[in-house]
Amino acid sequence: MEQLAQMNKLEVYANVPIGVGLRHQHFSEALTSSSTIDFVEVHSENFFAQGGASKAVLEQITQKYEISLHSTAMGLGSAQGVPSQYLDKLKALAKRSNPFLMSDHACFTWSQLSGQQVHAGDLLPLAYNEQSLLVLANNLNRVQQALGRSILVENLSAYIKFPDNSMLETEFLVGLTELSGCKLLIDLNNILVTARNINAADPVEYALQWLAQIPANLVGEIHLAGYTQVAAGQLVIDDHSKPVSDDGWFLYQKALERFGKVPTLIEWDNELPSWQTLLDQADKARQVASNVFNNLELADEA
Repeated sequence: MEQLAQMNKLEVYANVPIGVGLRHQHFSEALTSSSTIDFVEVHSENFFAQGGASKAVLEQITQKYEISLHSTAMGLGSAQGVPSQYLDKLKALAKRSNPFLMSDHACFTWSQLSGQQVHAGDLLPLAYNEQSLLVLANNLNRVQQALGRSILVENLSAYIKFPDNSMLETEFLVGLTELSGCKLLIDLNNILVTARNINAADPVEYALQWLAQIPANLVGEIHLAGYTQVAAGQLVIDDHSKPVSDDGWFLYQKALERFGKVPTLIEWDNELPSWQTLLDQADKARQVASNVFNNLELADEA
């Protein structure tokens, strides 16, 4: 598939392709400075315009970096479906930018209000049950057929728990891969946030058990991020405003040991640091990955 062909282009850079989320504050530095990152992720909706400044910037970005298109407004789990107008714009963007990865979230965003289709402006959680799973899978299959490629689906951080859940989150996501042929984008920070918000006795152990329930061949990308710490018992918001935590780095090591040489992204959306800080986080991810696979090779040789 096209996605696999694009992945081959990245293998020359590193055993584990490492990227950063590119936000508009960093466009200039990203385009003019040197770096060792293998790809950048951009939010699809920011580049839907067919012309103007965003089109020009995207053309410059794609000349220097491999691109991952990460959508935040598709609403794959919406009972209303993904609007055709949105899908047409995403398809045109993919054609222009030739991304090696495309992704969105296991959430809903679209609904009806007074007979009009409206967007929530946020990633709203789904109940983990058969009905939600079928809606999500059907929408995803339509999107993948329109794009002519598979996309990755990301786990959300949890703030509420639906009383009609009949599946674990991991069971729900694995079921989605079986119904749609997609793979998963595992956000390790989201798992930690969920663990904190459900008052897990040991958030790291909760996360390790979560990862153990995902078959090793189903993960196509990993996101690393940080969140603002709060007092015990308070709601944690997945604000992507801090460096990757020590727990996050530990989970990344364990995730690589389980899922292999998976493309990895440093994600930072609020209280943006300097471009160099993002690159430093990417370098740390590269070092963690190098240590993991060097150790695994030594163990195989022993």
